Amino acid sequence: MKPVLLLPLCLLALTACSPQTLADSVNRKAARTVVVPVLQTYMTAPQAETAADCVMANASPAEMAALARDVGTRAGTLTVQNVVTIVRRPATGACMRAAGVGPIAG
Repeated sequence: MKPVLLLPLCLLALTACSPQTLADSVNRKAARTVVVPVLQTYMTAPQAETAADCVMANASPAEMAALARDVGTRAGTLTVQNVVTIVRRPATGACMRAAGVGPIAG
């Protein structure tokens, strides 16, 4: 590849890594580390990992930020309720069923 063509490709790759995109990615990963243990109280660890993908896909940015704030601490009542609220959404339930994970009790 010619060096002249390489520079625009590098610039294009760098624009994909905007500070907001990076912040969203970190926030999502932090929130997921909170969601998985909450789900493990309702299902097996492998099921919780799968269900967490569905929860993350259906959480609003504000919900993800709220969940991420609990990273490194034991989930409290409000955090558990936030996860359960997301799980009970029709889209989350459909995602979990499609992934072979049943509904949670409680």
